[in-house]
Amino acid sequence: MHIHNPPKEIEQESDRFTMVICQSELERVMLEGAGRLLLKALEAEVTRHIERFEHLRDDAGRRQVVRNGYGAPRRLQSGLGTIELQAPRVNDRRDGERFTSQILPPYLRRTPTLENLIPILYLKGVSTSSMAAALAPLLGSNAAGLSPTTIVRLIEGWQEEYDTWSRRSLKDEEIVYLWADGIYCNVRLEDDRPCLLVVVGARRDGTKVLLAVIDGERESKQSWLGLLQGLKKRGLKVPPKVAVADGALGFWAALEEVWPACKQQRCWVHKTVNVLDKLPKKLQAEAKEKLHDIWMAATKKDAETAFDHFLAVYGAKYEKACACLAEDRHELLTFYGFPAEHWRHLRTSNIIESGFATIRHRSRQTKGAGNRRAALALIYRLGRECEKGWRKLNGHQMLGKLITGVRFVDGVEEKKKAA
Repeated sequence: MHIHNPPKEIEQESDRFTMVICQSELERVMLEGAGRLLLKALEAEVTRHIERFEHLRDDAGRRQVVRNGYGAPRRLQSGLGTIELQAPRVNDRRDGERFTSQILPPYLRRTPTLENLIPILYLKGVSTSSMAAALAPLLGSNAAGLSPTTIVRLIEGWQEEYDTWSRRSLKDEEIVYLWADGIYCNVRLEDDRPCLLVVVGARRDGTKVLLAVIDGERESKQSWLGLLQGLKKRGLKVPPKVAVADGALGFWAALEEVWPACKQQRCWVHKTVNVLDKLPKKLQAEAKEKLHDIWMAATKKDAETAFDHFLAVYGAKYEKACACLAEDRHELLTFYGFPAEHWRHLRTSNIIESGFATIRHRSRQTKGAGNRRAALALIYRLGRECEKGWRKLNGHQMLGKLITGVRFVDGVEEKKKAA
């Protein structure tokens, strides 16, 4: 018996099967294409290197730098899958010289994108023994190469990378703005929750850079003092124009000791949360609008008026909320003395808050890294990934004027009076 019109369910199942086959074939073609392109790039790199030194000859007239066939087959794990190739080799007969590919370093076994995925999975709570299974959809059967020992070695490599990064020279950095915050994270093998101190800076050209990540205590002046003194010792001699952070940090006492000329700007996001927490829930929406009126005012005078209005409305009944707001009154309005284009960047330490929010969330949901040093390396690694997505400050051209001493009033450059 022939079925000329198969049931709809069978047709749908057939369509799904065909799609799987096509997708698999597409992935195979893409992987093969990636392998050919990589090999072509390696061949071109070797050719350029040999041509660069083709004039070098020994006493017998033989070239000192020549091709030397291909290396042993090696596997490179990538997001597309695992590429197997044989990289071209170079025989460099010069004393103490050796060719090293900049495209495919000798010990690279997985692409950087994949390496960035591993710490995310680790913070998500995926154990080293489960890592291969988690990455199997990407790597197929070759995911078995990601053994627990391999993952541990990878994390140890990040720790060494962090150690080198944390000692790097900062003498060529010209930092105009600074943001600081503490990131709490969980550690499986320790009772307390370490607080990693994070500092981000804005350069003269408006780009943002991760300056420091250390293991410390959020409220401790000594921890922040050690961090800031370390930045100064490594070459950051000129104090930033303004620093932005939560008012509760021991950071401020340390800042006054290291860079007393640096102005202070309290984070409005932290302050708003702290003030609203001291008000009844039924009043929080209304109070939040009034706080919004302060930091969104066009001039400092208007902000002062809105500030007084908030204190007048809530001062009699909610003294703690008003005291929390009033204690940092001057520091909350510092941003009015800087270019208006920068206000959105200076009113909050959101660059750290938003960048590390995912890390903070994952750390709360899991038991985190195995020890403090591993946690520090993971946060550093993910922080460097956040750094790649940070955009320049609005109106970054104004930073040069700040450096030369130009004053700004209510966000506008102050004009010099005629003699």
